[in-house]
Amino acid sequence: MFAAGSFIAPEKAHADFRVCNTTQNLVGVALGYRAKTGWITEGWWHVNASSCTTLVVGPLTSRYYYLYAEDAQSGGRWDGKVNMCVAENQFKITGINDCFARGFQRAGFQEYDTGEQTSWMVQLTEENPPSSPIVTDTPPQ
Repeated sequence: MFAAGSFIAPEKAHADFRVCNTTQNLVGVALGYRAKTGWITEGWWHVNASSCTTLVVGPLTSRYYYLYAEDAQSGGRWDGKVNMCVAENQFKITGINDCFARGFQRAGFQEYDTGEQTSWMVQLTEENPPSSPIVTDTPPQ
């Protein structure tokens, strides 16, 4: 039902990881990544309808980031096959194993290979998945 297309932010001066919500509903977003101390998941960022929110400020330090999002009104999800821990309220969790035993929930996150770019943007849409990610710094073909 929901699709997440990703593309590199058009302005290279603003290095960050952003999520843009093109739906008409509020979306809650969780992010996973590997830090020097191990796997981290954190959330919830609230991304209002037709707006963008920065999840990571500054140049990206990991090549792979993982995203899970839920539509606050319809219950729709943007998810994937990589299981990580989440909590009901705001959280920052170290480790992705034994979620239930540690009092957390488990959710399937979608992996994004940023190709070691310093900026990345994920666009949450209600449309069918695009055939390939949209890269904004090259003209459409």
